[in-house]
Amino acid sequence: MPDVSNKPRLVLASSSRYRRELLERLRVPFDVITPDIDETPLDAETPEATALRLSEAKARTAAKRVTDAAGALVIGSDQVATCDGRQIGKPGTHDNARAQLQFMRGKSVEFHSALCLFDSRTGNVQTADIVTRVQFRDLSDDEIEAYLLAETPYDVAGSAKSEGLGITLVSAIHSDDSTALIGLPLIALSKMLRVAGFPLVEAA
Repeated sequence: MPDVSNKPRLVLASSSRYRRELLERLRVPFDVITPDIDETPLDAETPEATALRLSEAKARTAAKRVTDAAGALVIGSDQVATCDGRQIGKPGTHDNARAQLQFMRGKSVEFHSALCLFDSRTGNVQTADIVTRVQFRDLSDDEIEAYLLAETPYDVAGSAKSEGLGITLVSAIHSDDSTALIGLPLIALSKMLRVAGFPLVEAA
């Protein structure tokens, strides 16, 4: 375990407000650095491999911008959804979101929420892929349209926010970590931080 007498900075390598809100649950101070990387999947790359590669790339890219002498623990995360062998990303527009939900209705969708913790003091990397399986209801076109107008979920993979009104679109969610689907698996992250010598709950 590295020397933590001089506690390192905690850095979230993400532009996602959802991940920031999740990390705030741990009640520790952290900085945010937006990594600038190409998120295009590689040819023949599996969803799991894409998510893991991008989560580590985000963490390593952000770590290069940290100049604190105490070093930093940098968190990178990425999520890839897949259904019937097709990768599903952020829709970006209303029309794309409608098409995604029409494609996924009545089907089971796998969400790969990859996590990386990069320790700039030691170069150590911890990674994990948390899989969440979501069963979508057989949604009507009217339901899809009403939901999209109500929540405008154009910046999330799969076009549905499970932490909001999107929960009404599904019939079941199977996961070891309820926060993984939102975008940052806090159970896995807490374990990684403990391994790195960064306790989250300390005695007074």
